Amino acid sequence: MSIIVRDIVIMGILFVYKAVGEPVSLCKIQTNPEFPVLSKEGDLTIGGVFSIHSTITQPSLFFTERPKILQCTSINIREFRFAQTMIFAIQEINENQDLLPNISIGYRIYDNCASTLSSMRAVMALMNGDELTLGKSCSGQSAVHAIIGESESSSTIVLTRTIGPFQIPVISHSATCECLSNRKEYPSFFRTIASDLYQSRALAQLVKHFGWTWVGAVNSDSDYGNNGMAIFLSAAEEEGVCVEYTEKFDRAEPKKLLKVVEVIKKSTARVIVAFLAHVEMNNLLEQLSLHNITGRQFIGVEAWITADSLVTPTSYRVLGGALGFAVQKANISGLEEFLVRGFWEKEFLCTQNNNEARLKTCKAKNDFMELRDNEDDVMELRYSTNIYKAIYALAYSLHSILNCSIGQACKKKVEVKPWEVVEALKNVNFTIKNGDKVWFDNTGAAVARYEIVNWQYGGNETVQFKPVGYYDASLPSGKRFVLDRDAIMWPQGTKELPVSVCSKSCRPGTHKVLQKGKPVCCFDCIACAVGEFSNSIDSIDCKKCPEAYWSNQNRDACIPKDVEFLSFNEVMGKILLIFSVFGLLLTLLVSTLYLSNKNTPLVKANNSELSFLLLFSLSLCFLCSLTFIGKPTNWSCKLRHTAFGITFVLCISCILGKTIVVLMAFKATLPGNNMMKWFGPAQQRLTVLFFTFIQVIICILWIMINPPVPYKNMNYYMEKIILECALGSPVGFWAVLGYIAILALLCFVLAFLARKLPDSFNEAKHITFSMLIFCAVWLTFIPAYVSSPGNLTVAVEIFAILASSYGILFCIFAPKCLILVLKPELNTKKNLLGKT
Repeated sequence: MSIIVRDIVIMGILFVYKAVGEPVSLCKIQTNPEFPVLSKEGDLTIGGVFSIHSTITQPSLFFTERPKILQCTSINIREFRFAQTMIFAIQEINENQDLLPNISIGYRIYDNCASTLSSMRAVMALMNGDELTLGKSCSGQSAVHAIIGESESSSTIVLTRTIGPFQIPVISHSATCECLSNRKEYPSFFRTIASDLYQSRALAQLVKHFGWTWVGAVNSDSDYGNNGMAIFLSAAEEEGVCVEYTEKFDRAEPKKLLKVVEVIKKSTARVIVAFLAHVEMNNLLEQLSLHNITGRQFIGVEAWITADSLVTPTSYRVLGGALGFAVQKANISGLEEFLVRGFWEKEFLCTQNNNEARLKTCKAKNDFMELRDNEDDVMELRYSTNIYKAIYALAYSLHSILNCSIGQACKKKVEVKPWEVVEALKNVNFTIKNGDKVWFDNTGAAVARYEIVNWQYGGNETVQFKPVGYYDASLPSGKRFVLDRDAIMWPQGTKELPVSVCSKSCRPGTHKVLQKGKPVCCFDCIACAVGEFSNSIDSIDCKKCPEAYWSNQNRDACIPKDVEFLSFNEVMGKILLIFSVFGLLLTLLVSTLYLSNKNTPLVKANNSELSFLLLFSLSLCFLCSLTFIGKPTNWSCKLRHTAFGITFVLCISCILGKTIVVLMAFKATLPGNNMMKWFGPAQQRLTVLFFTFIQVIICILWIMINPPVPYKNMNYYMEKIILECALGSPVGFWAVLGYIAILALLCFVLAFLARKLPDSFNEAKHITFSMLIFCAVWLTFIPAYVSSPGNLTVAVEIFAILASSYGILFCIFAPKCLILVLKPELNTKKNLLGKT
């Protein structure tokens, strides 16, 4: 609010008005007029406002006395060059017979001393002129037809808003605030530089390009800094860049500056985006050098990145390696010669031969003379091209308004009105002598073209602003940014790219988990769960592997799951194979022993035909267990279950036949009983065949309706596949087992009933024990089969087959083999007929 009051007061002091008590017929300025620092008369006049001095004495705001003349100090050579360039362009146009041939352009250049207060005084002076009295009327033509300036956005906003009602065109060479693009608020404003909209977005893209996702941000507390930083923050968020802190300060707020320095000192971000005006950057640089804060990577804007005044003996320690966007270098023929010699010889005529009045004026500008022999900065001039373009844009507009043409004079009598100049500026389109095209878009700005410069050590304690790339908004989106990374020198003279991240990138095999209460760039890297993977850096989440795949040890890829089945190569398979083959050999040995003693009473008495058939079925039982070992296939799955069911039924049928024979033989010894006649060898064969045929029918139906097939079981283990034989139809499987169980139970019951028959005829005890073992094994098998995981299911089934087969073989044939081998003397008819 104090700034507004102050500006209003100054406007009241300077504005043209009718003095109280003066005659109504006379209009005069109440106080002394403001005179330009550089001026020249002409048919048409262009005004200019530059910060030729950078420090101003603050006025008294007590309002108890008339304000004193503001004193400016600390000459700014860069701004002085702007004024010189304006004079050069005007001089060049005045000498050009094709552009405004019979019109001379004059200029009035004011110094605003980098102060908004002084800017207001300069604006009022440009409109009013420096006449003490105006005549009877206080209204009239402005003293200038257009104004070039200012360098800073805040001062330019003050200037543009003040002269807005008068529609006087303003063309700025370096005011980049996006807020000035509003044509409703600033309809008469133009600029030969692009809006910060492009620069701010390009800053975010530059930061992202180097992988800096954790940065600090500092900006001037002004329209320029605040608007530019707001656009940058929005663009940074879109690019995935996080900002650790955002601080701002004004050049007149040293306490805030110290706070900013403290924040930078404590921060973890190694990259600082400095959206600062030239003066604020100079203040920050002084404090950072004082506190010895070095090693930060600064990202700069056009306002300061190429400012020679920032180059001091200590500044390179702080700003060395800085990257930023700069206006392209001036490449105008004759300009350097004019700045070094022509200006001092032709325009700034301050010599010992001047008259007394001229010497007084020159004395007031004595500090300019200090720059007379200074030419160190001439090679680095950048904004001068923009001023040159602005002057020529005005010249072409005036050329159009005055109906000038080649070979014909302009119409001098035409009164040039400010709004006509504004309209003419909208339509200018020309090319200056260095080849650059000049035109204004619908916001009154030029096309965004920037050089990307890098602060590098040039030797002899000098700093050079080396171009390392460019940004051109007029090019297609994929070609706007060009960088030579190898040419960049980073802070402290290293070639190694600085790292500025809140959290290091998550390697493949991990995923990001955001840290609570922190920006999205701060995260922890958590390893993917088993069965999941991530194959990219900074993955947000992990993906599940396909069903038949499993994550590798690093969790960065999926590999096929190990397929597991009971094979002949593993220990379990080898053990079961040995027992199967041993059982088969043992059965063959018993068969051989029986065959060699087939005519002996012992073999004959125990139904040799059923005994041999039983031994054959036991051989098949031992062999069928081998079909359960190895990789399951369509044929092996069907074979293993059907072979097992049929061979075991054949085995149990033989035992059942032997049990019935024992019972029949005992009944036949009773008087009047002739039962053996009805259960002779033929009936015994038919009984075995009948019981086996039923199982064959069950197996055929099972295979035809829903047969066992190979199945990849992924339910037991996540990391491997169990290749097994699915039952197909559980009903078929349990029907096969159930039928075997019924026969075994029937056999057990009959054998149990016959266990107390005379020993000479009694094989029932052996059958009872064998069936008891058989039933016990298969009763145990059912819960073990259901609960066993993976290939252990197959092992349990094989174990049940082998255990029951061994039980039958030993219980039924071991006692007889003992007699045949060790006690052959008992193998006699007499012994069998007697009681042993």
